[in-house]
Amino acid sequence: MKDFEHYLADCVSWVEEGLHSYLSPAVKNVDKTLAEAMRYSVFQGGKRIRPMLVHASCLAAGGDLQTVLPVACAIEMIHSYSLIHDDLPAMDDDDMRRCNPSCHKKFSEAVAILAGDALQTLAFEILATTPGLSVEQRLVQITTLAKAAGWQGMVSGQSIDIAATENIAATTQILEMMHIKKTGALILASLTMGAYAANASDDLVNLLQQYGRITGLAFQVQDDIMDAISDSHTLGKKPGSDKKNGKATYVSVMGLEQAKGYLADLLKQSAEILESVKKETQPLQGLIHFLGKRIN
Repeated sequence: MKDFEHYLADCVSWVEEGLHSYLSPAVKNVDKTLAEAMRYSVFQGGKRIRPMLVHASCLAAGGDLQTVLPVACAIEMIHSYSLIHDDLPAMDDDDMRRCNPSCHKKFSEAVAILAGDALQTLAFEILATTPGLSVEQRLVQITTLAKAAGWQGMVSGQSIDIAATENIAATTQILEMMHIKKTGALILASLTMGAYAANASDDLVNLLQQYGRITGLAFQVQDDIMDAISDSHTLGKKPGSDKKNGKATYVSVMGLEQAKGYLADLLKQSAEILESVKKETQPLQGLIHFLGKRIN
């Protein structure tokens, strides 16, 4: 586990070096307040799991990490934008994010919306202009991220989430459909885009995608459990917000112990998939142990 935590810390340093270059205060022709809100949200902290998955899939495919760094930065900007918008009163209505005021509480709702919009569009600008990738690779990267973040992916998942309140009889099937889109789509894209940037074989991409689909779902099950059992310091926001807001979760639908059992089963499936990957997969194996350890 310590090896994985060290690896994760190295990935944080790796991607934040790239993020600082794109979001430097020296960038001209940008409104000062908007730029400050963007940097505030991106550099609040976070585990940088999605960039780590880009890094890990690139390693598994034997690719160049500097070439794939812009891809990792673009994905993290999309993730940051989604958190800004998720925290808004019209969405999940969270005042805290990573132990700090949410973007709309630190600035204003209007500035938060614009900061999210700006991060989203900047992500695609980065992918379109990445010098280390061919034109064909850039097109694949843009298409993959657009589908994962858009109306067929993350945005669709958020829409289903808004509807899945106490007034709707949510089922595990509805939850799975929602989270495969809301959380899983970007995790799957991270693995896919890292592998594609490294010119991975179709067989390796397929195995990484299988791993990503299951692990992405595991992320959300774990998140639901953590919201039910953790404190503010661990979560970085007030615990129990899902229950307070009437959100349908794996804990509310299945019960806490059954949700824990479901998470353990998903992580076992992820580990079994990695056994078929005859490449460097230690970071991906470490992530499985990391997800399981947090709820024990």
